[in-house]
Amino acid sequence: MKLTKTLLASTALTVAAGAVAAQDMANDMTLVSWGGAYQASQQKAYVEPYQEANPDVNVVWDESSAEAVAKLRAMNEAGNITWDLVDVVASDAIRLCDEGLAMEYDPDELLAEGDDGTAASDDFGDLIVSDCFIPQIVYSTTFGYRTDMVGDTPPTSVCAVFDTEAYPGKRALEKRPINNMEWALLCDGVAKDEVYDVLATPEGQDQALAKLDTIKDDVIWWSAGADTPQLLADGEIVMGSTYNGRLFSVIEEQDQPVAMLWDAQVFDLDGWIIPAGLSDERLARVKDFVKFATDTQRLADQAKYISYGPARASSAPLVGQHAELGIEMAPHMPTDPNNAQNTFLYNYEFWADYRDDIDAKFQSWLAQ
Repeated sequence: MKLTKTLLASTALTVAAGAVAAQDMANDMTLVSWGGAYQASQQKAYVEPYQEANPDVNVVWDESSAEAVAKLRAMNEAGNITWDLVDVVASDAIRLCDEGLAMEYDPDELLAEGDDGTAASDDFGDLIVSDCFIPQIVYSTTFGYRTDMVGDTPPTSVCAVFDTEAYPGKRALEKRPINNMEWALLCDGVAKDEVYDVLATPEGQDQALAKLDTIKDDVIWWSAGADTPQLLADGEIVMGSTYNGRLFSVIEEQDQPVAMLWDAQVFDLDGWIIPAGLSDERLARVKDFVKFATDTQRLADQAKYISYGPARASSAPLVGQHAELGIEMAPHMPTDPNNAQNTFLYNYEFWADYRDDIDAKFQSWLAQ
């Protein structure tokens, strides 16, 4: 009887502690992402099931991930952090971590272990490229082209982008140096394993810009990932770069006359950072959401809505069919062997170190 009372008392204390912990969590949460199909996949795979389990939580989206570094710097200066969780590419996570604007974390404390019992640190492995970066997906930036605008010889090489004689018409490139500088050097004869050594020099940067100069008059510059798919759908460009998930959408979901050019696709990582300086209540809510959103099943679930590979190893075998189209998603992943015959590996640390300087040089070139 005494033991029963002790157990009951212990259970009551545990329940009470849980109730206090729940009360200490903020109910409003601002998530920052990229908009479009990618953000929609996060909403369906993570936010909606989380809100179903936590109906009092109000989630607000901000589509400012492309400006995350600058905006978090400004928020930090003002002492007013309004974001709770931010989706960023790996190189931006490294910069934010180095500047103390993102929170460092212990993977095995913050993240759930894999469904197969694997520790989170092992399950995500080398994809945890920063002490602040919470990996989510593997994606690539690659090219799509109009099948009805390339004649009888569809492009097979990324260097077709620079061949305006064989493939006349406008191209779309992102309005930043990343990827464009690498492709330019590759197509100017620089060996793949030497690209970043060359790009680290002023002469190499000038070489890349000179190559881009050869098509500058034929380029439409994009800032949002949705721009290229729309330009392709409207027939305003013959080819253009964007994220592989955006191209999947325009090809498979919209059934447009567009095909993928996987050659020299640039592999990259995307994931979350938690801004430094959140209140205890907001941080508790964010940690609860992150543990939920990065478990094995949730990361596999995102692949039901977009063709990005889950970042943890235990999720890969669970990738199945598209939730609405019913097609198998594995062949549409950038990591599929048929798509990954010639990939280019993005150098996170290079761009964390050189981004600001090369950005300034690139923007000056654009303005000329």
